[in-house]
This record gives sequence, C-alpha cells and structure tokens, in this order.
Amino acid sequence: MPDLHDLVTTLAAPWVVLSPRSGQLTGAGAEGVYARDRRILSRLEVTVDGRPPKPVHVDEPATGTTRYGAVLDGLGDAGHDPTVTLRRTRQVDGAGLTEEITLVNRSHETVDCELVVALGTDLAGTAAVRSGAAADLPRLEPLADGDGLRWEDGSGTRVNVTFDPAPGLNQSWRLKVEPGQSATVTLRLTASFPATEGFTIEPPASRPAYDEVELDCDDQRITRWIRRSLDDVAGLQLSADGGERYLGAGPPWYLTLFGRDSLISAGMLIPVDPQLAAGTLRALAAHQGTRVDPAAAEQPGKIPHELRSEVADHGGGLVLPAAYYGTHDATQLWITTLHKAWRWGMPADEVQALLPNLQRALAWIRDYADPDGDGFLEYIDETGHGLANQGWKDSSDSVQWPDGTIATAPIALCEVQGYAYAAAIAGADLLDAFDLEGGADWRDWAATLKERFRASFWVDGYPAIALDSEKRPAAGPASNMGHLLGTGLLDPAEETAVAEHLADFDLNSGFGLRTLSKAMTHFNPLGYHTGSVWPHDTAMAVQGLYAAGHAATATSYVQGLLTAAEAFDYRLPELYGGEGTGQELTPTPYPLSCRPQAWAAASAIAVVVAALGIEPNVPACTLDLTPATVLPWRRIKLKGVRVGDHTLSIELNDGVLTVA
Repeated sequence: MPDLHDLVTTLAAPWVVLSPRSGQLTGAGAEGVYARDRRILSRLEVTVDGRPPKPVHVDEPATGTTRYGAVLDGLGDAGHDPTVTLRRTRQVDGAGLTEEITLVNRSHETVDCELVVALGTDLAGTAAVRSGAAADLPRLEPLADGDGLRWEDGSGTRVNVTFDPAPGLNQSWRLKVEPGQSATVTLRLTASFPATEGFTIEPPASRPAYDEVELDCDDQRITRWIRRSLDDVAGLQLSADGGERYLGAGPPWYLTLFGRDSLISAGMLIPVDPQLAAGTLRALAAHQGTRVDPAAAEQPGKIPHELRSEVADHGGGLVLPAAYYGTHDATQLWITTLHKAWRWGMPADEVQALLPNLQRALAWIRDYADPDGDGFLEYIDETGHGLANQGWKDSSDSVQWPDGTIATAPIALCEVQGYAYAAAIAGADLLDAFDLEGGADWRDWAATLKERFRASFWVDGYPAIALDSEKRPAAGPASNMGHLLGTGLLDPAEETAVAEHLADFDLNSGFGLRTLSKAMTHFNPLGYHTGSVWPHDTAMAVQGLYAAGHAATATSYVQGLLTAAEAFDYRLPELYGGEGTGQELTPTPYPLSCRPQAWAAASAIAVVVAALGIEPNVPACTLDLTPATVLPWRRIKLKGVRVGDHTLSIELNDGVLTVA
C-alpha cells in the first residue's frame, strides 16, 4: 500500500490532491488528483528550461488550498540569493482543480525562459492504486480539445484540462518577464463520469465554514486543533441521495459513505452540526439491508459498511462489492446516533420519518446479529473475500491471544455488545416516546445481555476483547474496553476497573490510547490495530471516562491528544505510532495513515463537549452541564453549540460556569 503520511493533501471532497512537498505529481505511489474513486490525474510536473524547480516552502492556508514555493536555479542574478522563484497555488472545489503557476522575477534583468507543464493519467481506481495494481496500467493518450487536452477511457469517464493563456506546442509557454514582474499560467482540471445504477459520490450543495464555532482557552493548542479539525470536517463533506450531507472517511481510499466511520464522526459533531448527523442517518437508512445476500453480507435491517459505484478489489484477496454490509456495529451505531440527535434537538417529524428504519435495525439485532443464539452478537465472513473482522478494528490480526495466536471466527467483540446494549435502551426510549410497541421488551433484552456479558467476558479483572469460536474470552488488555464506558453495559464498579486499566502506562502511551497493551507478546507500536494509537479510539474512551466520573484519567488522555495534535500541525492523522512518551518526544507517524481523516478530526469537538459535560434532552426540555472535576484547562469558552433551536456559548472559568 502506498505511503500517505508525508504527502501534502489538498481537499474539497470528492476532489483531493496528494503530492510531495515539491507539488509535483509523478504518478509514483499514491501521488495524484482523485475524484469519485478514480485517479483523475497521475502526472502534473512543471519544468522551467528543462529543469524542475527546487522546492523550498509549502503553505496550507485552508484545507482546499495549498501554496508551493520553489527557486529556479540558473535564472536571474548571479550570487547565492535566489532572485527568480516559482509559486504554485493549488485549489480544489467540489467540481475540480485550479492551479496557478506564477514565475516571479526579482532579478535585475529580463528573464526569458520556457515553462512546460507535463500531464498524464491512468484513470486508475483508488483500490488499484492502493493495492499497487495501478503500477501496471498504461497512461492514456491525450486528445487535443481546443486549446486544452482531454482523456477518455472505455468506462465513459472523461477528463478535461484547459489553460489560460493558451499554450504552445506540448503545453509550453515562452515567458519573458521583466525585473520586478511576474507571469502566470493557470490550468483548470475537471472530469465527467458515466451514469451508474450504484452509489454516486457527490460534492455537497454547500460546504459549511463553521465560522460560528469559536473556542477560546488558556491553552491555545486546543483552539488551533479545533479550528483545523473543523476546516478538515468541511473539506471531507460529501452528499448522497437527495443531497444529504455526510463525511467521507478519509482521502484518497475512503472518500465515500461508511456506516461506522460516518456515524461516529457525525455523532461527535452533533453539538456543532446537527444537520450533518441527520443527513448521515437518512443517507444510510436509504441503503438499509432488505434481503439476505451472503456475497454482500447484506441482511434485512442491517446498515451498510460502505457504498461505492463499483466493485473494489483491494488486493490480497479482499474484494468488496459496491454495496458491502460487512460490519457488525454500524446498525447499533445508527440507532444510538439517532437517539443522540433526537436528544440534541432533531425535529420530531424528522425522527418520526426514520422510525420504520429504527424498527428494522432493532429487528436485525434480534433476528440476524446472533446467528448461533447464544445471546451475543458475533460475525464471520462467509465469502472468503470480505473483511475477516467486522468491528472497527477490521484488520485480520486485530483479535489475538497474548501469545499472538489469531482468534478464530465467529467472533463476538466486547464493544459490539456494548453498542448493542446502548442501542436497545436508546431504541426503547424512542419507541416509548413515539407510542410504538416494544420498548419494555428491548429493556428486558438489554438486562439479559448485561448479565450474560458479565458472566462470559471478564478475565483477569477486565473485559476481554472478544469471545472466539469456542466462546472463550480472548485475554490481553486492548483499547476496545474503553468503548464500553458510557454504554450502560457496565456497573460503576466495572467501569472503575476498566478506568484503572486504561490509566495503566501499558495502554496510555502519553500521546493517546494504545490499541493493544504494551505488555502483550506481539505488541507492535506501528501495528495497525496491535499497538498504534487512533485519535477517535482515544476520544471515545475519553467520552466514556468523563461520563463515568473518571476525570483524571480522561484528562490525561486529552493532554496526550493535544501533545500529538501539536506534533502533527493540529491535523491529527487516522493513526500514529504507540511507542509513547517514554521513548520519543513526538509520536512516530504511521506511513499509511489517511490525513485528514473524519473521526480523527471530529475527536477535537468530542473531547471538549465531554469535558464540559454538555448533556441536553430537548424533548424533555432539559440541559445538564456537569464539567469534569479535573480538566486540562482553567478557562475555556466554546461558542456555537447547537441545542435544538438555540445556539449557546458555554464558558468555564476557574470553576465558574456561564451559559449564554
């Protein structure tokens, strides 16, 4: 899989550009311009008099804008000071890419040179780029199109580039630039795509700027983290059927609608963008499972894992259909997100319109999620080419025993049971509130699950990551237990036991929560789910720790995320290394990590809201504010909190709470 971390990302979904710090696109690795699961351009290289510019600077003023600065050796005045420079301003929007290439002459003589822009494309699918298969694809031959170029392939995809001013032969321009002057060449890249019966990936009708959301704090790191995260959230937005907004999980591989990722991200952002959650809920409900289809892992009432316009061959035997349902937690998360949106003020008529989907989702939990009838939700990939693990840790080695032996399926993950308990209670609340039957039955179901979980999952004083095919609890502390906090599945004493394990330095890296304890035999600080740190995983544990009253441990994790955010220029990646503060001053990047990434960006809002203890219940006309007893800040003010029809400003200053 191509490395991503060191690439510069320019993003306005569904368009994204990934380049090295030079700004040049050579087609190597993941470099390129992408849209709608295609690499639209694989080559965009600029030379001046046959030589590439020497890169000296990159500036990212906004998620959708990147500026590259370079010097041009051999031009201008003699001496060591550069006097002729090249500036590239790259901007993407929902419809394409615009790039301005400007030569600036600060020398004492006229610069006479030839600028050439070399372009190329393979129109590879993102899955082919990710697997490395795109390396074997030929570049398509360009066709002249007026003063521009176009490329077409057999699928009906068409790429167009126009220039201003018009180029000479082979996209070249003869530039004569007087001292103190500059010359600019502008190119515009667009693409059209064939009609499809499958899911289409569209830009949002409008992209929120979140200008009304402001955070003022005595620690400026959280202010910067919030602002950059919200900029990235805006850049990640897409729209589905009917224009419903949702977040693409991360560029370039995951810029589409995901069940788990999009729900967790939207749920974290409800306090500042409730319509995003409503749109995500409706978009996923429109594709809720209707039949039993083992090839797609579809079942009636099940919320999909991911939706694309075509089959995605990720290599290594992982081949997913365009509509893939191989997730064992998205359905529960859909229910709990609907419940949270309702309590934060989602209009009753909008909630009511989704109640049939709620009933079908609950029916899936009852009728399909527990195929062997033992009372736990478990999964197995029946196809041999789907995801072996179907929780958020979906890599093949994520569920293992202390000696490294991989747990055998069917697997019942601990957090999936927690989500199911929370979904049953949330579903019961909604059924009761809207005078529908079944609420009492679901509360009884949840109570039975709680007792069964207590008897089966606990090992050595903490919940095991999972039960394997023989119903044995897989020992070894993992971050999954943090997701149980706040679900209601654990009693206070059990929550305290989990909090004590999370406080242990084997799990707390100082930069966030390790996915697997450092004490495990096969702990790997750069293991995707076997020792690395995921910001959203840490943030979900933080939410639960604050809710359960374990403020000191929660705050230690918030401080770790802030330290990591500062190290990553306040754009936290999908994941990073779990070596920890005992071994390094800043976290080690994970080379394949998406950056930005939806739930990593959403985590900034999530931890602040959890720390302030903001808990509205709009249907009951209540708003509870219970700031944590131990906080990372003495003074913090969050403006732009949306509760029902109201926008609030919440300030905590030396323990004094003010709401306006």
